[in-house]
Amino acid sequence: MSFFSTFALWLAANVVITSVLTGMFFVPDIAWSTAIWAIIIGSAIGAIPLALTGKIGTRTGLSTMVMTRAAFGQKGAILPSIVNTIILIGWSWIQAYLAGLSLNYAVSYATGYSNVVLFVILTQVLVVGITIYGHRGVESLEKYVSIGMLILSTVVFYKLFTTYDVTSLITMQLNANPELTTIIAFDIVVATAFSWMSTVCDFNRYAKDEKSGMAGTYFGYVLASLIAMGLGATVSGFSILTGMEQTYDPTLLLVAYGFGFVASIVVFLSVVSTNVMALYSASMSFMNVFSKISFWKPVAAIGIITVIGALLQEALMNNFFNFILLIATLFIPVFAIILVDFFIIKKGNYDADDIVSDRKGTYRYQNGFNLVAYTAYILGAVFAYYFTYMQPLFIGSTILTFFFSGAVYWIGMRVSNQIQQPVDQNADRSVNL
Repeated sequence: MSFFSTFALWLAANVVITSVLTGMFFVPDIAWSTAIWAIIIGSAIGAIPLALTGKIGTRTGLSTMVMTRAAFGQKGAILPSIVNTIILIGWSWIQAYLAGLSLNYAVSYATGYSNVVLFVILTQVLVVGITIYGHRGVESLEKYVSIGMLILSTVVFYKLFTTYDVTSLITMQLNANPELTTIIAFDIVVATAFSWMSTVCDFNRYAKDEKSGMAGTYFGYVLASLIAMGLGATVSGFSILTGMEQTYDPTLLLVAYGFGFVASIVVFLSVVSTNVMALYSASMSFMNVFSKISFWKPVAAIGIITVIGALLQEALMNNFFNFILLIATLFIPVFAIILVDFFIIKKGNYDADDIVSDRKGTYRYQNGFNLVAYTAYILGAVFAYYFTYMQPLFIGSTILTFFFSGAVYWIGMRVSNQIQQPVDQNADRSVNL
């Protein structure tokens, strides 16, 4: 992938209905201008470890969960693989339902026929069909979706800011008893960036070089977050000012601005593109545990599971933010450990061939498990859980969890005398699983 291909992929991946939904929930708990700053700063910070993780994929040519063997051990990588598969299935549930809503609106608008359940099923059937074609199918789809989303968002922003008074949006009255604070909104934005780290190497391993891969990932993700979450915050604010009822379906809000049908189609396609990426990565994670199975089999099986889960409908939306925070709890420690392991302990070198084959035993640790990594992961997950659910911090827990987990891992590796000399990386970057 060139810089443009990588940029387009990550732009399309995050200009998606769940990101719009996230921005919608920020207003009116916090001011619109404050929400925009939280989105900009949170995305700019969160995209740094995202791009760094992608760099590992480009350098080694390995998918994300296969790469975790280097830090967690050949057998130890099973845990993050299983967790990742479950998390991505959860994302697919939420997004498939929202895509079904959008497609249902479009068909109902054109023909009068309405059947949300049917369109949820059809959405995931399409997702499975595209995913079976592998990475090239994903890459081709993302280019066109990203262009469509850019055009739609530009037109919508123009329509909103030329039709309504921007000053009233900036000065609108906030909730008397807000559920979200500015710092929690910032924390959620950062956590959203971390939610993509489990998939980034699956796609960035195909980047032409590390610099273009990192730049495309960083700027594509940051711009996408600003567009999607900013659009959500803006539409939410204007909908309240005009007396409309807030809804988690942005398509219904855009009807009032004359973009209902077009928005429903583009939102549907954007969700399909993101779910294709999620299903692809979930299948790759599954194959890290069961490597001899054919690619199409987990794609089909997980696709069926996502259809069943998407039919939970309202239960999914009522727990949306809890789901995002759960991702932070489960995955931030994993990638804090990986980044410390690769850039600090292993000095930027992994033997990709040995990660796959285990011929030299470089990453075998204690019978295939790196107990230090597991200890750091458990302590990091407990830290995140406690300061997210039990004693929430006014500054949020995402960034603190990241540094805490990384520090525990580094100290553990030093104390256990497992700091190795950097491997001589002469591995074949074409080795892919």
